[in-house]
Amino acid sequence: MQVTNEKLQQLLVESGHIGQADFETAQKEAQEQNISLEDVLINKNLVTDDQLGKLIADDLGYKFANLKREGIDKNIFKMIPSVVAKNQLAIAFARDENGIKIAMNNPADLDFISLMKKKTGEKVIPYFATKRDILLSLDIYQKKLGEQYDELIKKSVTEAEKKIKKDVPIVKLVDTLLEYAYKNKASDVHIEPHKNKIVVRFRIDGVLHNAMDLPIDLLEAIVSRIKILARLRTDEHFSAQDGKISREFNGEEIDIRVSIVPITSGEKVVMRILSEHARQFTLDTLGLSEKTLEKVDNAVKRPWGMILATGPTGCGKTTTLYSVLKILDRPEVNIATIEDPVEYDIDGVNQIQVNTRTNLTFSKGLRSVVRQDPDIIMVGEIRDEETASTAVNSAMTGHLVLSTLHTNNAATAIPRFLDMKVEPFLIASTINVIIAQRLVRKICEKCRASLTLDQKKINEIKQQLGPRASKILDEHISNNQLTIYQSKGCKACQDTGYSGRIGIFEALKMDDSIKKLIMEKTNAAKIEKQAIENGMTTMIEDGIKKVMAGVTTIDEIIRVTQE
Repeated sequence: MQVTNEKLQQLLVESGHIGQADFETAQKEAQEQNISLEDVLINKNLVTDDQLGKLIADDLGYKFANLKREGIDKNIFKMIPSVVAKNQLAIAFARDENGIKIAMNNPADLDFISLMKKKTGEKVIPYFATKRDILLSLDIYQKKLGEQYDELIKKSVTEAEKKIKKDVPIVKLVDTLLEYAYKNKASDVHIEPHKNKIVVRFRIDGVLHNAMDLPIDLLEAIVSRIKILARLRTDEHFSAQDGKISREFNGEEIDIRVSIVPITSGEKVVMRILSEHARQFTLDTLGLSEKTLEKVDNAVKRPWGMILATGPTGCGKTTTLYSVLKILDRPEVNIATIEDPVEYDIDGVNQIQVNTRTNLTFSKGLRSVVRQDPDIIMVGEIRDEETASTAVNSAMTGHLVLSTLHTNNAATAIPRFLDMKVEPFLIASTINVIIAQRLVRKICEKCRASLTLDQKKINEIKQQLGPRASKILDEHISNNQLTIYQSKGCKACQDTGYSGRIGIFEALKMDDSIKKLIMEKTNAAKIEKQAIENGMTTMIEDGIKKVMAGVTTIDEIIRVTQE
């Protein structure tokens, strides 16, 4: 259902959801780019798809259907044929004694409702759902993954045996693999050759899952197809290659980063799926607490210095820095980045890809960037003394520098700089804030349930978490019992109990007491102790607060902080 700009203004501005200035800016951008105002409002994080859908539904006088949270039976889905569902933007999602519930983008379409009544012989209850939500949910009309691959594999093997060109089935096989990974919200796809088979694994919410086994005979054809898509050399089998694939699923532009390396049993492929949705994160939606967010906001407002994000690979450091860049990205500033790889394109930002073949390293790229008259610089990672020295000197000479380090927590970033021969007074003078983070899986809201722990179990958990986290638990214990949350698993979360991820954070602010310890070359433990005395919430404390709020589980906090 096409909602007029005037109606959107009434729903969002007049009701106080967003400001008039933000609305007018979005409206202008929609006109310039010839796209819908709804899409611009959502992409600019002024409103979520669910929030907008609920507002429109209430205004129309219909109940709102959030299909992403519905575990829909496939037999109910099939009540509306795929072609009809896509044309009508309608999905049958539930059935009870009152009739069939149908999510529609135009719930006032009486002709379609009448048609469904005649077809099913049951009462039809129309709900409003957004176009985005409906298109995403329609993917369930695809065949089951196993059925698709059984069919494709048989065809590929048969044609291979007949020595017939097998490009067509392999093309479809790779396309189906990528599409299925996208539908299941996988961040990475691993194609691993073993002695007698190919193992395909998906990383979903940070955890690898076996997806399927394929015949080893198909390895060469699959890898060749991926190389063609990523514009890599198909005749090179003994060197590592990196490339990029662009795809569109359900109207969403997807970038797929490809890495191919030779291993003893063949060539292994890892593909990272980077969707537009990940680009829409802002600092306040990543999971930063109010106190931590305030520290980061204050550091972002400073015109020079360093903002560091620390943690292991895959903990969301780059996403955090990209969220900061989105705040800083204004026409009057010159922003340059040097990254390996460039994960997302950001309008208005000059992004440079590290290329070791042309000797474009972080350190050399950073030296070149400094000569480009930048106001803000992002260095993907500080790995060596030269990069650290150049980054610190840039921060000293009036630039705001953003970068990442591989350290366990915020305090250990300081000894890491000292190890890279950066003088203590430079560290103390340039760093504004150090953010440490991990990613934890969120409890599935569809099947979340409370769980009461007895004193024995509470004591076991306390022993694992330590005294500071235990203190937070003590505040919630009543009658020697503690109530937390868990999920049993359902269709909506594919029986995992989790859906999506959120960050747990700590932010070490550079104040006089911390600077004094740095000048004395104090170890990380004493620096962390002082930061806690100054009011820093540690990652594990932040995690336990999210546990008590029903966002994640204690098992997740232990997994990402202690394992």
